[in-house]
Amino acid sequence: MGIALSVLDQSPIRKGGTPGEAVAESVELARHCEALGFRRYWIAEHHNSGALASASPEILIGHIASQTERMRVGSGGVMLMHYSPLKVAEQFRMLEALHPGRIDLGLGRAPGSDRRTAEALSPTGQMLSVEHYGEQLVDLHGYLAGDLPVDHPFHRVRAQPMGESMPEPWVLGSSPASAQYAAELGWGFCWAHFINPEGGEEVVRGYRDHFQPSPLLQEPRAMVAVSATVAETDEEAEYLSWSRWAWRLRSQQGRGGGIPSPEEAHAIDYSEPELDYISYARKRSIYGSPGSVKERIEAVARDFGADEVMVVTITYDFEARKRSYSLLAEAFGLEGTGNGE
Repeated sequence: MGIALSVLDQSPIRKGGTPGEAVAESVELARHCEALGFRRYWIAEHHNSGALASASPEILIGHIASQTERMRVGSGGVMLMHYSPLKVAEQFRMLEALHPGRIDLGLGRAPGSDRRTAEALSPTGQMLSVEHYGEQLVDLHGYLAGDLPVDHPFHRVRAQPMGESMPEPWVLGSSPASAQYAAELGWGFCWAHFINPEGGEEVVRGYRDHFQPSPLLQEPRAMVAVSATVAETDEEAEYLSWSRWAWRLRSQQGRGGGIPSPEEAHAIDYSEPELDYISYARKRSIYGSPGSVKERIEAVARDFGADEVMVVTITYDFEARKRSYSLLAEAFGLEGTGNGE
Protein backbone atom coordinates (compact mmCIF):
# COMPACT_ATOMS: atom_id res chain seq x y z
CA MET A 1 0.00 0.00 0.00
CA GLY A 2 1.28 3.47 -0.89
CA ILE A 3 1.39 6.61 1.20
CA ALA A 4 -1.98 7.98 2.26
CA LEU A 5 -2.36 11.71 1.75
CA SER A 6 -4.42 14.08 3.87
CA VAL A 7 -5.02 17.84 4.03
CA LEU A 8 -4.40 20.46 6.71
CA ASP A 9 -6.35 23.66 6.10
CA GLN A 10 -5.58 26.92 7.91
CA SER A 11 -8.24 28.92 5.98
CA PRO A 12 -5.77 31.51 4.64
CA ILE A 13 -7.04 35.05 3.98
CA ARG A 14 -5.50 36.61 0.88
CA LYS A 15 -4.52 40.26 1.04
CA GLY A 16 -7.53 42.20 -0.20
CA GLY A 17 -9.83 39.27 0.55
CA THR A 18 -12.13 38.64 3.51
CA PRO A 19 -12.27 36.02 6.27
CA GLY A 20 -15.68 34.98 4.99
CA GLU A 21 -14.20 34.23 1.59
CA ALA A 22 -11.46 32.18 3.23
CA VAL A 23 -14.00 30.04 5.08
CA ALA A 24 -16.07 29.53 1.92
CA GLU A 25 -12.90 28.45 0.10
CA SER A 26 -12.18 25.93 2.86
CA VAL A 27 -15.54 24.29 2.26
CA GLU A 28 -15.00 24.24 -1.51
CA LEU A 29 -11.48 22.88 -1.10
CA ALA A 30 -12.73 20.10 1.17
CA ARG A 31 -15.23 18.93 -1.45
CA HIS A 32 -12.49 19.18 -4.07
CA CYS A 33 -10.04 17.10 -2.02
CA GLU A 34 -12.60 14.42 -1.21
CA ALA A 35 -13.26 13.97 -4.93
CA LEU A 36 -9.50 13.62 -5.44
CA GLY A 37 -9.21 10.82 -2.87
CA PHE A 38 -7.51 12.45 0.12
CA ARG A 39 -8.04 10.50 3.38
CA ARG A 40 -8.55 13.26 5.95
CA TYR A 41 -9.29 16.97 6.04
CA TRP A 42 -8.17 18.72 9.21
CA ILE A 43 -8.96 22.30 10.27
CA ALA A 44 -6.34 24.28 12.18
CA GLU A 45 -6.99 26.59 15.12
CA HIS A 46 -5.57 30.13 15.07
CA HIS A 47 -6.80 33.20 16.94
CA ASN A 48 -6.57 36.95 16.33
CA SER A 49 -4.86 36.41 12.98
CA GLY A 50 -5.14 38.73 10.01
CA ALA A 51 -4.17 35.91 7.65
CA LEU A 52 -5.87 32.78 9.00
CA ALA A 53 -9.64 32.52 9.52
CA SER A 54 -9.70 29.12 11.27
CA ALA A 55 -10.56 30.25 14.80
CA SER A 56 -13.35 27.72 15.47
CA PRO A 57 -12.41 24.34 13.98
CA GLU A 58 -15.17 22.46 15.81
CA ILE A 59 -17.83 24.50 13.96
CA LEU A 60 -16.20 24.32 10.54
CA ILE A 61 -15.62 20.56 10.97
CA GLY A 62 -19.34 19.97 11.35
CA HIS A 63 -20.19 21.99 8.26
CA ILE A 64 -17.49 20.39 6.10
CA ALA A 65 -18.51 16.92 7.25
CA SER A 66 -22.08 17.70 6.16
CA GLN A 67 -20.80 18.85 2.76
CA THR A 68 -18.75 15.68 2.16
CA GLU A 69 -19.54 11.97 2.33
CA ARG A 70 -16.54 9.72 2.90
CA MET A 71 -13.45 11.69 3.91
CA ARG A 72 -12.57 11.86 7.61
CA VAL A 73 -12.82 15.40 8.97
CA GLY A 74 -11.17 16.72 12.10
CA SER A 75 -9.07 19.24 13.97
CA GLY A 76 -5.46 19.96 13.34
CA GLY A 77 -5.77 20.72 16.11
CA VAL A 78 -7.80 21.91 19.06
CA MET A 79 -5.53 23.98 21.33
CA LEU A 80 -6.56 22.27 24.55
CA MET A 81 -4.95 24.78 26.89
CA HIS A 82 -7.81 27.20 26.20
CA TYR A 83 -10.65 24.84 27.05
CA SER A 84 -12.29 22.51 29.52
CA PRO A 85 -11.65 18.88 28.52
CA LEU A 86 -15.33 18.15 29.18
CA LYS A 87 -16.50 20.82 26.75
CA VAL A 88 -14.13 19.58 24.03
CA ALA A 89 -15.36 16.02 24.62
CA GLU A 90 -18.99 17.16 24.32
CA GLN A 91 -18.31 19.05 21.10
CA PHE A 92 -16.55 16.15 19.42
CA ARG A 93 -18.98 13.55 20.73
CA MET A 94 -21.72 15.59 19.08
CA LEU A 95 -19.75 15.69 15.84
CA GLU A 96 -19.24 11.93 16.06
CA ALA A 97 -22.97 11.39 16.64
CA LEU A 98 -23.78 13.46 13.56
CA HIS A 99 -21.08 11.89 11.38
CA PRO A 100 -20.23 8.49 12.92
CA GLY A 101 -16.89 7.00 12.01
CA ARG A 102 -15.65 10.15 10.27
CA ILE A 103 -14.44 12.50 13.02
CA ASP A 104 -10.82 13.02 14.13
CA LEU A 105 -9.79 14.95 17.24
CA GLY A 106 -6.28 16.29 16.84
CA LEU A 107 -4.94 18.10 19.90
CA GLY A 108 -2.12 20.57 20.40
CA ARG A 109 -0.61 22.35 23.37
CA ALA A 110 0.48 25.57 21.64
CA PRO A 111 -1.70 28.66 22.13
CA GLY A 112 -2.29 29.22 18.40
CA SER A 113 -2.08 32.93 19.12
CA ASP A 114 -0.09 35.61 20.92
CA ARG A 115 0.03 35.68 24.72
CA ARG A 116 -2.51 38.53 25.07
CA THR A 117 -5.03 36.65 22.92
CA ALA A 118 -4.43 33.46 24.90
CA GLU A 119 -5.22 35.37 28.08
CA ALA A 120 -8.39 36.78 26.49
CA LEU A 121 -9.50 33.23 25.64
CA SER A 122 -9.22 32.18 29.28
CA PRO A 123 -12.29 32.82 31.48
CA THR A 124 -9.92 33.89 34.25
CA GLY A 125 -7.74 36.09 32.08
CA GLN A 126 -4.78 33.86 32.92
CA MET A 127 -3.13 31.66 30.30
CA LEU A 128 -3.05 28.05 31.47
CA SER A 129 0.45 26.63 31.89
CA VAL A 130 1.51 23.84 29.51
CA GLU A 131 2.33 21.83 32.64
CA HIS A 132 -1.39 20.97 32.84
CA TYR A 133 -1.55 19.63 29.28
CA GLY A 134 -0.89 15.98 30.12
CA GLU A 135 -3.58 16.01 32.82
CA GLN A 136 -6.00 17.63 30.37
CA LEU A 137 -5.35 14.90 27.80
CA VAL A 138 -6.03 12.16 30.34
CA ASP A 139 -9.26 13.82 31.48
CA LEU A 140 -10.36 14.37 27.90
CA HIS A 141 -9.91 10.70 27.11
CA GLY A 142 -11.86 9.78 30.23
CA TYR A 143 -14.79 11.94 29.14
CA LEU A 144 -14.70 10.64 25.55
CA ALA A 145 -14.58 6.99 26.61
CA GLY A 146 -16.81 7.39 29.67
CA ASP A 147 -14.22 5.75 31.92
CA LEU A 148 -12.91 8.38 34.32
CA PRO A 149 -11.37 6.65 37.37
CA VAL A 150 -13.76 6.06 40.27
CA ASP A 151 -11.67 8.35 42.48
CA HIS A 152 -11.85 11.20 39.93
CA PRO A 153 -13.92 14.13 41.30
CA PHE A 154 -15.99 14.14 38.08
CA HIS A 155 -16.31 10.38 37.71
CA ARG A 156 -20.09 10.53 37.26
CA VAL A 157 -20.03 13.32 34.66
CA ARG A 158 -20.84 12.14 31.14
CA ALA A 159 -19.95 13.86 27.87
CA GLN A 160 -23.12 13.61 25.82
CA PRO A 161 -24.11 12.37 23.37
CA MET A 162 -22.50 9.07 24.30
CA GLY A 163 -22.36 6.40 21.61
CA GLU A 164 -20.73 3.20 20.45
CA SER A 165 -17.99 5.00 18.52
CA MET A 166 -15.80 7.93 19.49
CA PRO A 167 -13.68 10.47 17.63
CA GLU A 168 -10.23 9.22 16.66
CA PRO A 169 -7.74 11.05 18.92
CA TRP A 170 -4.33 12.31 17.77
CA VAL A 171 -1.63 14.29 19.52
CA LEU A 172 -0.03 16.89 17.30
CA GLY A 173 3.29 18.50 17.99
CA SER A 174 6.83 19.50 17.12
CA SER A 175 8.54 18.45 20.36
CA PRO A 176 9.47 15.25 22.21
CA ALA A 177 6.95 16.02 24.97
CA SER A 178 3.99 15.76 22.61
CA ALA A 179 5.23 12.44 21.27
CA GLN A 180 5.60 11.14 24.82
CA TYR A 181 1.98 12.00 25.63
CA ALA A 182 0.80 10.20 22.48
CA ALA A 183 2.87 7.12 23.30
CA GLU A 184 1.65 6.89 26.89
CA LEU A 185 -2.00 7.35 25.93
CA GLY A 186 -1.83 4.93 23.01
CA TRP A 187 -2.95 7.55 20.48
CA GLY A 188 -1.77 8.48 17.00
CA PHE A 189 0.98 11.10 16.69
CA CYS A 190 1.45 13.70 13.97
CA TRP A 191 4.79 15.53 13.71
CA ALA A 192 4.47 19.15 12.48
CA HIS A 193 7.37 19.15 10.01
CA PHE A 194 6.11 22.42 8.48
CA ILE A 195 6.70 24.09 11.85
CA ASN A 196 9.89 22.31 12.89
CA PRO A 197 11.75 20.23 10.27
CA GLU A 198 14.63 19.40 12.63
CA GLY A 199 14.89 16.28 14.77
CA GLY A 200 11.45 14.87 14.04
CA GLU A 201 12.69 11.48 12.90
CA GLU A 202 14.22 10.74 16.30
CA VAL A 203 11.11 11.97 18.10
CA VAL A 204 8.84 9.70 16.05
CA ARG A 205 11.16 6.76 16.70
CA GLY A 206 10.85 7.49 20.40
CA TYR A 207 7.07 7.54 20.06
CA ARG A 208 7.14 4.13 18.42
CA ASP A 209 9.58 2.66 20.95
CA HIS A 210 7.56 3.80 23.96
CA PHE A 211 4.06 3.31 22.54
CA GLN A 212 1.65 1.64 24.96
CA PRO A 213 -1.24 -0.18 23.25
CA SER A 214 -4.69 1.12 24.13
CA PRO A 215 -8.28 0.05 23.39
CA LEU A 216 -8.21 2.64 20.62
CA LEU A 217 -4.93 1.67 18.99
CA GLN A 218 -2.93 -1.53 19.30
CA GLU A 219 0.08 -0.31 17.32
CA PRO A 220 1.68 3.12 16.92
CA ARG A 221 0.38 5.29 14.11
CA ALA A 222 2.64 8.12 12.95
CA MET A 223 1.83 10.87 10.51
CA VAL A 224 3.90 13.84 9.36
CA ALA A 225 2.49 17.22 8.28
CA VAL A 226 4.41 19.12 5.60
CA SER A 227 4.06 22.38 3.69
CA ALA A 228 3.91 21.67 -0.05
CA THR A 229 3.09 23.60 -3.20
CA VAL A 230 2.78 21.83 -6.53
CA ALA A 231 2.62 23.39 -10.00
CA GLU A 232 3.32 22.24 -13.54
CA THR A 233 6.96 23.34 -13.25
CA ASP A 234 9.48 23.81 -10.46
CA GLU A 235 9.78 27.49 -11.37
CA GLU A 236 6.05 28.16 -11.10
CA ALA A 237 5.82 26.33 -7.76
CA GLU A 238 8.69 28.38 -6.35
CA TYR A 239 7.05 31.58 -7.59
CA LEU A 240 3.74 30.71 -5.91
CA SER A 241 5.54 29.77 -2.67
CA TRP A 242 6.90 33.28 -2.19
CA SER A 243 3.46 34.35 -0.95
CA ARG A 244 3.71 32.00 2.03
CA TRP A 245 7.34 32.78 2.75
CA ALA A 246 6.78 36.55 2.75
CA TRP A 247 3.67 36.17 4.91
CA ARG A 248 5.55 34.04 7.45
CA LEU A 249 8.30 36.65 7.60
CA ARG A 250 5.78 39.42 8.24
CA SER A 251 4.09 37.34 10.91
CA GLN A 252 7.41 36.79 12.70
CA GLN A 253 7.96 40.55 12.61
CA GLY A 254 4.53 41.19 14.11
CA ARG A 255 3.30 42.96 10.99
CA GLY A 256 0.42 40.61 10.26
CA GLY A 257 -1.88 41.12 7.29
CA GLY A 258 -3.22 38.77 4.66
CA ILE A 259 -1.35 36.47 2.28
CA PRO A 260 0.46 38.71 -0.26
CA SER A 261 0.48 38.03 -3.98
CA PRO A 262 3.66 36.51 -5.46
CA GLU A 263 4.27 39.78 -7.27
CA GLU A 264 4.16 41.75 -4.01
CA ALA A 265 6.29 39.19 -2.22
CA HIS A 266 8.97 39.38 -4.91
CA ALA A 267 8.94 43.18 -4.95
CA ILE A 268 9.92 43.52 -1.27
CA ASP A 269 13.41 44.88 -0.67
CA TYR A 270 14.57 42.28 1.85
CA SER A 271 17.37 42.88 4.31
CA GLU A 272 20.04 40.24 4.86
CA PRO A 273 18.44 38.93 8.07
CA GLU A 274 15.10 38.76 6.27
CA LEU A 275 16.65 36.81 3.41
CA ASP A 276 18.10 34.43 6.00
CA TYR A 277 14.60 33.84 7.33
CA ILE A 278 13.25 33.29 3.82
CA SER A 279 15.99 30.73 3.32
CA TYR A 280 14.89 28.96 6.50
CA ALA A 281 11.25 29.05 5.37
CA ARG A 282 12.24 27.49 2.06
CA LYS A 283 13.95 24.69 3.96
CA ARG A 284 10.69 23.91 5.74
CA SER A 285 8.75 23.82 2.46
CA ILE A 286 8.34 21.29 -0.31
CA TYR A 287 7.64 22.82 -3.70
CA GLY A 288 8.06 21.94 -7.34
CA SER A 289 6.61 19.93 -10.20
CA PRO A 290 4.44 16.88 -9.38
CA GLY A 291 7.28 14.42 -9.82
CA SER A 292 9.79 16.31 -7.68
CA VAL A 293 7.27 16.93 -4.89
CA LYS A 294 6.26 13.26 -4.91
CA GLU A 295 9.91 12.25 -4.48
CA ARG A 296 10.42 14.63 -1.56
CA ILE A 297 7.21 13.62 0.21
CA GLU A 298 8.11 9.96 -0.19
CA ALA A 299 11.57 10.69 1.25
CA VAL A 300 10.06 12.46 4.27
CA ALA A 301 7.60 9.60 4.84
CA ARG A 302 10.45 7.10 4.58
CA ASP A 303 12.65 9.03 7.01
CA PHE A 304 9.82 9.24 9.54
CA GLY A 305 8.51 5.73 9.00
CA ALA A 306 5.10 7.27 8.33
CA ASP A 307 2.45 5.74 6.11
CA GLU A 308 0.45 8.98 5.98
CA VAL A 309 1.45 12.53 5.11
CA MET A 310 -0.71 15.60 5.74
CA VAL A 311 -0.18 18.52 3.38
CA VAL A 312 -0.82 22.22 4.03
CA THR A 313 -0.75 24.45 0.95
CA ILE A 314 -1.01 28.23 1.06
CA THR A 315 -1.12 30.31 -2.11
CA TYR A 316 -2.47 33.76 -2.85
CA ASP A 317 -4.66 32.45 -5.65
CA PHE A 318 -7.30 29.91 -4.62
CA GLU A 319 -7.38 28.20 -7.99
CA ALA A 320 -3.61 27.64 -7.75
CA ARG A 321 -4.18 26.05 -4.35
CA LYS A 322 -6.83 23.71 -5.73
CA ARG A 323 -4.60 22.91 -8.68
CA SER A 324 -1.73 22.07 -6.33
CA TYR A 325 -3.81 19.40 -4.59
CA SER A 326 -5.05 18.08 -7.94
CA LEU A 327 -1.51 17.65 -9.25
CA LEU A 328 -0.44 16.03 -5.98
CA ALA A 329 -3.31 13.55 -6.09
CA GLU A 330 -2.50 12.70 -9.70
CA ALA A 331 1.18 12.21 -8.93
CA PHE A 332 0.38 9.74 -6.15
CA GLY A 333 -2.38 8.01 -8.10
CA LEU A 334 -5.04 8.66 -5.48
CA GLU A 335 -8.26 6.84 -6.20
CA GLY A 336 -10.97 9.46 -5.91
CA THR A 337 -14.31 9.86 -7.65
CA GLY A 338 -13.10 12.50 -10.07
CA ASN A 339 -10.53 15.22 -10.71
CA GLY A 340 -12.09 17.53 -8.14
CA GLU A 341 -12.74 20.22 -10.73
